[in-house]
Amino acid sequence: MESTQSIDSRFSSCQEQLSSRGQAHVLRFWDGLTIDEKASLLGELEAVPWDVLDDLILTHIVNQPVVAAPGDLEPAKVFPCHPPEERKAEYERAIEVGEQKLRAGQVAAMTVAGGQGSRLGFDGPKGMLPVTPVGSYTLFELFAQMVAAAQQKYETSIPWCVMTSEANHAQTLAYFESKNWFGLSPDDVYMFSQQMLPAFDLAGKLIMSSRSGLALAPNGHGGSIKALVDSGTLAKLKARSVTVISYFQVDNPLVKPFEPLGIGLHVSTGSEMAIKVIPKADDLERVGNVCSEQGRVRVVEYSDFPEALAKSRDANGKRRFDSGNAAIHFFDVDFVERVAGRSFQMPYRRAVKAVSYVNESGEVIVPSEPNAVKLETFVFDVLPLANNPLVLEIDRGEEFSPVKNASGSDSLDTAHRDLIARSYRWLTAAGVSLPRSADKKPGAEVVIMPSFALDASDVSRGTSEVPAIGAGEQVLLQ
Repeated sequence: MESTQSIDSRFSSCQEQLSSRGQAHVLRFWDGLTIDEKASLLGELEAVPWDVLDDLILTHIVNQPVVAAPGDLEPAKVFPCHPPEERKAEYERAIEVGEQKLRAGQVAAMTVAGGQGSRLGFDGPKGMLPVTPVGSYTLFELFAQMVAAAQQKYETSIPWCVMTSEANHAQTLAYFESKNWFGLSPDDVYMFSQQMLPAFDLAGKLIMSSRSGLALAPNGHGGSIKALVDSGTLAKLKARSVTVISYFQVDNPLVKPFEPLGIGLHVSTGSEMAIKVIPKADDLERVGNVCSEQGRVRVVEYSDFPEALAKSRDANGKRRFDSGNAAIHFFDVDFVERVAGRSFQMPYRRAVKAVSYVNESGEVIVPSEPNAVKLETFVFDVLPLANNPLVLEIDRGEEFSPVKNASGSDSLDTAHRDLIARSYRWLTAAGVSLPRSADKKPGAEVVIMPSFALDASDVSRGTSEVPAIGAGEQVLLQ
């Protein structure tokens, strides 16, 4: 236990910092705290990055930030999902390059998993959400199988970086340990946390979540760049001769982290950062728009994208800006190191949320309306810094079905539908007979796990293991 003298010294320093900023209210319960509670609160206060937040309180919390209007935007140059005849040889070579990189152990996976599943009605880290309609395998279990299957397929070891947050790190680590690391070597799993930032009320005051704790939230997926370096993970990857990081968010069960074409195109084109895009479902789909501005590729969030541009058409009547951000990237390790080592500061985004807080009487209040501001950074904001950025179109049904909402679009229901639909496509292409309804939809719940096949091309090797499947049955292939 820390000494009272040490606690008092730290308290005096924090009190001076807080008082000068009009934030001393967070110490109102100090005299009633235990030594351990005091030490915990001081640790949180000492970690507050005032050098960053001092200006942001005025520009992003008390006031709405001024968002610069997009400049002269053009559609980004996109590598098509399916190449025209004259580019097929280029794509075939890229696949070979990607497979060589994988076999050489030069590709690492990275899952951004700092969030909780509360928005989905799930109590725990989002990666622990059961996501398969058959077997109830979690997102983490799916991704672990992808890593294991790729290691076996390419006869190599593959590092898996898992970025957590202070809010869910302990629970995530305990889950991995309880599952015996899903059969992976713990030496191949690098788990580290991103930075936490305090939440503020709309007047710019720090919010307390308890008498002895600040209301804290992860600093957004943009925090992954700095966290990779600060945690020592990037150095470990370099020591293993990793040159490419395959990055994806924890909510997408269809992701293909070890897809050779994307890796190969990223490498062969000299790209420092790649971004996978999907054709938009409609003009105003709530995804970032991947564009070109003054020759640099960037992402403009749907909320900042002019509606006139979103609805604009080319001479053939097709949507001009049709590349939606799928939140799947490839990073060069050297690029990550360069960006993290320079003075570049990712822009902060303002999010107004409902955050539970402790009132002046020490009571926990659960608001029914948004009452607080959280600040986040987005990883795609480093895209304009990359040389030769690659924009690769993917098939939405093959690689993108995020679980973001409790119901409706991008929900667990749509993920279940898309997992089954993809499994049906793969099996049908391999010649397997499957039951269908009168309207040609899947007539059974069939799910292919990564341990059975990482891609459609892998299915044909295992068709002898596929049982006869009847209408209405539930079948898990693994």
